[in-house]
Amino acid sequence: MTQTSENVTWLTQEAYNQLKAELEYLSGPARTEISVKIAAAREEGDLRENGGYHAAKEEQGKMELRVRQLTQLLEHAKVGEPPADDGIVEPGMVVTIAFDGDPDDTLTFLLASREYASSNIETYSPQSPLGTGVNGKRTGDNAEYELPNGRTATVKILEAKPYTG
Repeated sequence: MTQTSENVTWLTQEAYNQLKAELEYLSGPARTEISVKIAAAREEGDLRENGGYHAAKEEQGKMELRVRQLTQLLEHAKVGEPPADDGIVEPGMVVTIAFDGDPDDTLTFLLASREYASSNIETYSPQSPLGTGVNGKRTGDNAEYELPNGRTATVKILEAKPYTG
């Protein structure tokens, strides 16, 4: 999954189906389950000192936040169209960079939303300092980004290819 500048989220069909199933579960069976937990905790008595009730209400709040996030994400989803293999860094690309001053010090990562992070490849958000710095650059270009200490780092784009999973 990737965020584009038009606020559209590109998803593989598999990722779309997975997020849609999660939304359906949270909007249906999970809501029923949490309502039952809240009702049961409410019957235990004084709500001011009822840890089970407060825990269930907190769980409900987190679940409703996730429902809103998924709803917004899926409303702006575009399924099945990966970015072009044109060497331009954009969300949905696997990017290999070399750090300035040490061409042997390289990093390969997926430029994508954290929703799409996997254990197979490191993922950087397009909104991160590195993501912002490399986004829109071409293979062979240098890119600068700000480090947490306020200094600027320079990297060279070695390769940018569409993510294939």
